[in-house]
Amino acid sequence: MAAVPLSSALFFGSINAKNSKFSSFTSPLKKNRRIRFSICRAASVVFRDLDADDFRHPLDKQNTLILRAIPGLNEIGKALLGTITEQIMLLENIGTSVLVSKNQLSDLHQLMLEAAEILNLDAPDLYIRQSPVPNAYTLAISGKKPFVVVHTSLVELLTRKELQAVLAHELGHLKCDHGVWLTFANILTLGAYSVPGLGGLIAQGLEEQLLRWVRAAELTCDRAALLVAQDPKVVISVLMKLAGGCPSLADQLNVDAFLEQARSYEKASSSPVGWYIRNAQTRQLSHPLPVLRAREIDEWSRSEDYRSLLSHATPMNSVGKV
Repeated sequence: MAAVPLSSALFFGSINAKNSKFSSFTSPLKKNRRIRFSICRAASVVFRDLDADDFRHPLDKQNTLILRAIPGLNEIGKALLGTITEQIMLLENIGTSVLVSKNQLSDLHQLMLEAAEILNLDAPDLYIRQSPVPNAYTLAISGKKPFVVVHTSLVELLTRKELQAVLAHELGHLKCDHGVWLTFANILTLGAYSVPGLGGLIAQGLEEQLLRWVRAAELTCDRAALLVAQDPKVVISVLMKLAGGCPSLADQLNVDAFLEQARSYEKASSSPVGWYIRNAQTRQLSHPLPVLRAREIDEWSRSEDYRSLLSHATPMNSVGKV
C-alpha cells in the first residue's frame, strides 16, 4: 500500500499539543540516562486487510465530508504550498536528525517495521531529533517517501511499548491520508490571513473548521495506536505522560487514576456552564485534551467494533529478536 497521500505535498501530524496550535508539552530530560530496548512482539495479531475506515473516528468522517464540500479548498492549498516550502521543511528535518535503519538504532527501526506490518502499510523512514520538547510528527513530500520524526525527549519519557504506540499514531495519519487537511491546517490559514479585506474573516472560519477536523483526526490516530499496542493502558499511559510526566516520575504514574480523572472531567463539564468552558478550552487547540483522548480510547477498547477487528486479525507468524 502506498503511504504517500495522493493530493498532499507536505503534512504535519504531531502526537501532542498544548495551549496554542501545533505546540507541545515540554518535559525535562534526565541526564546520563542510557536507553536500551529489548525487542519482542508487542502485539499478537496483525490486520492484513485493514482499511482506514475500519477504525476512523466518526467525527473524523463527519468533518472530512464538511471540508471536502468547501469549493476550491484543495486548489487553494496547493497554490499556497510550493516547492520552496517543501524543500525547506525536508532539509530542515533530515539535516538535523538521525536516520534510523537496521544499521542505526536498529531496535527503533524494528519497532517501526512491526507497527507498519500490523497496520498493513509500508513503513516510512524514521528520524530521531534532539529536542527537549517531547513530540513526534509525520511529513510527506510529494514524490518522496514520507517520514516520521521523534524527539529524543519522547524516547526518554516512554517505554518501548509506549514508543511503538506513538509510531503507530503517526502511521495512522499515513493510513488515513490525513496529509491533505493537515497541510491546510498548517499553511492555508496563514496564507488567508495575508489576503487584504475578507482574508482574515475567511481564515478565521477555515481555521475553526480545520482545527475541529484536526482534533477528530487525532482521535482516529489514537485508535491506530491501540490497534498496534492491543492494550488500552499503553496508549492511555502515553497520553498521561504527555499531560504531566517526566522521566523521574514515570514509574510512579497510575493509568487507572488518570482514567478516573478523565471521568471526573467528563462529569464536571456535563453541565451547561461546564460545556461552555470545555468548548472554550478546546476551540483553538489542534489536539483534544489528554483526558478526553484517554476516555475516548478507553471506550473504543470496549466497543464491538474494536473486538470485531481483533477477531478478524491474523496471528503473528514470527517473533522479533529478544
